[in-house]
Amino acid sequence: MKNMLPVIFALSTGFFWGTYGPVLAQARIHEKSPFKPYVMIGVAYLVWGIIGGLVGMASKGDTFSFTKEGTYWGFAAGTLGAWGALTLTLAMYTGGTAIPQVVMPIVFGTAVSVTAIVTVLTSKTQADPRLWLGIVGMGICIVTVAYFTPHAAPHSPKPAEVQSAKEPA
Repeated sequence: MKNMLPVIFALSTGFFWGTYGPVLAQARIHEKSPFKPYVMIGVAYLVWGIIGGLVGMASKGDTFSFTKEGTYWGFAAGTLGAWGALTLTLAMYTGGTAIPQVVMPIVFGTAVSVTAIVTVLTSKTQADPRLWLGIVGMGICIVTVAYFTPHAAPHSPKPAEVQSAKEPA
């Protein structure tokens, strides 16, 4: 491959999204709420999305006018991304503190498979049977990675809880 930039950017995305779950878990622990971090995720998307988009447009010499169709599909993509962040927040919130190790393999394995299926359906081409074998293999990998990833130990009780546990009843 002559141009390695797509691979470098794809690996960077994997790194960013792979660290997203554990960092989101930390935010949730500090805020004691799944939705306060989600609000900040929205702010970050807004800030970085607008700044990154404008810088990218300027560097390519793009005009700052938008087509109706491009606006629609861009908004649809952003909506799907936001809904993904919301459902990821809900997945992390409903599963306890060790959940990133289980949720993230499911998220990424499913995303790869859904991308392949949507591409097959929208391209109106016949899929190679090995694609379906790969999707089944992805399911096996999801379960394997989620099951064998070390899980965080439960948080130790706060000092006041330890003291009250030592006091006679």
